[in-house]
Amino acid sequence: MTGLSLNVLGQPLQACCFSPTTGYFRDGYCRTNDQDIGSHVICAELTDAFLQFTLAQGNDLITPKPEWNFAGLKAGDHWCLCALRWQEAEAAGVAPPVKLSACHGKALKYIELSLLQQYAAG
Repeated sequence: MTGLSLNVLGQPLQACCFSPTTGYFRDGYCRTNDQDIGSHVICAELTDAFLQFTLAQGNDLITPKPEWNFAGLKAGDHWCLCALRWQEAEAAGVAPPVKLSACHGKALKYIELSLLQQYAAG
């Protein structure tokens, strides 16, 4: 990926998390490209309710998978989520807070900025 990525606020994209290292490219940023089918562009602060919701949808983010160098996630961790999964969680009433400065601008193709702002982490 080349060029400067912008966040949903039109500013340079900030890091989401380095511990655990998140992002489609596992570089700490919610950057994306055409190969990122899930569009991992939402930087969220995970909650137990969201982790249980996504587990019920078939995406286990809790269980460690050493073969993928994945320690598993817990409430309080920051992680780049698929835009559509966050949107599903919002419809179900369990959307986690988001870090707007670290949400990639492509998120606005799926979710209105005003909705993301309602979930902005302090």
